[in-house]
Amino acid sequence: MHELFTSGHAIDLVIAILALEVLVVRGLMQRRRALPWPTLVAGLCLLLAWRSAQAGAHWVWIALSLSAAGMAHAVDLWRRWSEA
Repeated sequence: MHELFTSGHAIDLVIAILALEVLVVRGLMQRRRALPWPTLVAGLCLLLAWRSAQAGAHWVWIALSLSAAGMAHAVDLWRRWSEA
């Protein structure tokens, strides 16, 4: 279990589960409602930033991932605020 987390494969597993979740939910919803794309993108970008940091990627990739997560979160907040 220690190796799973220290190698970064746990994050890879979570990203794969997130992708599977999107496919399953989209299939179950039958296009009745839109998926919360900004929320999913924000979460995915945070996971990518975490994975990049753990892999020792250049700080620019981490900053880009975090910036994309912040923008997706801002879009999500704006959409929720305008619906209320």
